[in-house]
Amino acid sequence: MFVFAIAVAFKLFNIQFVQGDKYRELAEERTIKNVVIPANRGNVYAVDGSLLATSIPKYDIRFDALTPTTTTFETYVKPLSDSLSKYSGKPSIYYQNELRKARANKNRYFLVARNISYTDYTRIRNFPLLKLGAFKGGLIVEQTTKREHPMGGIAQRSIGYERFSDDGTVTRAGIDGAFGSKYLRGVDGHRWKQKIGQGQWKPIADYNEVEPKDGYDIYTTIDVNIQDIAHHALLKQLEFYEAEHGCVVVMEVKTGEIRAISNLGKTKDGFYYEKLNYAVGESHEPGSTFKLMALAAALEDKLIDTSYVVDTGNGSKRFYGRSITDSHGNGKISIARALEVSSNVGFATMIDEVYSKQPNKFIDRLKSWHLNERLGLAILGEGQPEIYQPGHSKWSRNALPSMAYGYNLSLTPLQTLSFYNAIANDGEMVKPHFLREVKEFDKTIEKVDTKVIEKKICSDETIKKLQTVLKNIVIRGTGKSLYSPTFSMSGKTGTARTEYWLPDWQENRKYISSFAGYFPSENPKYSCIVVIHKPSTKKGYYGADVSGPVFKAIAQKIFTDTPITDEVKTLDFKNSIVKKDFENYYDVAQTYKTIMPDVIGMPTMDALSLLENMGLKVKVEGVGIIKKQSINKGTKVQKNQTVILNI
Repeated sequence: MFVFAIAVAFKLFNIQFVQGDKYRELAEERTIKNVVIPANRGNVYAVDGSLLATSIPKYDIRFDALTPTTTTFETYVKPLSDSLSKYSGKPSIYYQNELRKARANKNRYFLVARNISYTDYTRIRNFPLLKLGAFKGGLIVEQTTKREHPMGGIAQRSIGYERFSDDGTVTRAGIDGAFGSKYLRGVDGHRWKQKIGQGQWKPIADYNEVEPKDGYDIYTTIDVNIQDIAHHALLKQLEFYEAEHGCVVVMEVKTGEIRAISNLGKTKDGFYYEKLNYAVGESHEPGSTFKLMALAAALEDKLIDTSYVVDTGNGSKRFYGRSITDSHGNGKISIARALEVSSNVGFATMIDEVYSKQPNKFIDRLKSWHLNERLGLAILGEGQPEIYQPGHSKWSRNALPSMAYGYNLSLTPLQTLSFYNAIANDGEMVKPHFLREVKEFDKTIEKVDTKVIEKKICSDETIKKLQTVLKNIVIRGTGKSLYSPTFSMSGKTGTARTEYWLPDWQENRKYISSFAGYFPSENPKYSCIVVIHKPSTKKGYYGADVSGPVFKAIAQKIFTDTPITDEVKTLDFKNSIVKKDFENYYDVAQTYKTIMPDVIGMPTMDALSLLENMGLKVKVEGVGIIKKQSINKGTKVQKNQTVILNI
């Protein structure tokens, strides 16, 4: 007994004085913790103020089946089941059996409802038994924040996200990911809490140690109307030609602001959705759309003129032991006509004749236009362009004639578009960008101005010649099927072989169809590129047939459905009315909590917030401005009443 007492005394001394700090720290960690208070993530808006991405609180309701006393449980189990039955539509007996089973199995975390809105959360927590709270009724509420995209699948990849995995890896896609850490994320707050039993924690003080700072809102350059047009025009063509994937970008000529970007890839089930940002990240051989760069280089170096004659023969010619072919022969034609009919032989002949003894002169001209450099976009994952030169392992005597018509080099669609946009912009190359403004409520934090990459890529003389040829391509060249006497367009078709290095290519041919250009031809407003990968060769694969119609549909819809001058005036007019009306509606809502306001003409999220705060259940059909409401203005409403808003 004496030895045992000595051992106990020694152990107590050791715990108290030798290991005391360790155990005190451990006890404090288990009873006191510094809780993170998440900051609200900023919203992402379109150029007209339409909401593209927002964070909405979602709730999980769970039930601790052991917390209520037996009397309390038996008193409320049926009324609770009846209420849950009315909410979900399942029989009351189903919930009675599930709740009794949870109590018998000592389930302290029974799921009642998952991922519900705030309106449903307030409704369920007032059900019998649950309204008794956590300590008497066993109510457990878990709140999470979910990123919502009101436009659904349209431009979802380009709008993007920022996701954190359990191992700390961060995935940043699209606009949301690009500007997440700098603007949208905000700064989390902190607060000390103490454990009070039964897994409950209470704040030690009635204030936060560090207050959370909400993220800024960002206003992008995306136009929801043009985005919708581009998305559906591309989707229609991909489905018809059963293509693997494709992309389209619409850019404002003067500013470089991206008005629309759509990237659609085919799933195993044959459906299309935004899998990857092909327009930004996919670098590939551009094919015939690169002929414009080749012609621009030779013109600017004053080695040729547009009247320079090339002999295309019968459509086939050998260069250094390798044959280059056209779809048909054109004989002797001018280089301008060679671009109009997209003659591979004509361009390979011209570039080889004027640059074969000085290939670096050609490469240097391309590099002076920054075609070998990334654009430096804010969106992560931009593809690396590749332009080889003598001395590189991929350079050969065939490299130069191959480059003349878009092979033996690679560019992303957005890099190609930047050059075409410069031609439309009278030689000024501007950097494409997606962000227009950063705001904190109505306060502007940062404004993004147009960035000029190159003030003048070519002389005015060269620019005018290129503009004339691009216009003629649509009038009488490979793009003549797109010609409209009432609306002018300029551009270049492209049809490039892909995966031609595979042994079965002759039996299973694959192509990349493209069209790059701008509209209208006189005083261009927008430039646009369409790239479609691996269309079904049974239905067609030429750029004019596959990608060209997407370009034409976008151009015509923009200028027939939404004229530019009317669009600007309409936006300004609507914004002022919405602002004034919202203030009136807000006053009415504050004064008359049971009176239905007039929300027609309001943005979706404004109307949603206003009506949900009144306790109404809101169902929205469509995206944009409210055009119709199921409950008329001035009608008396009740809590949890459903109102349907049509866009």
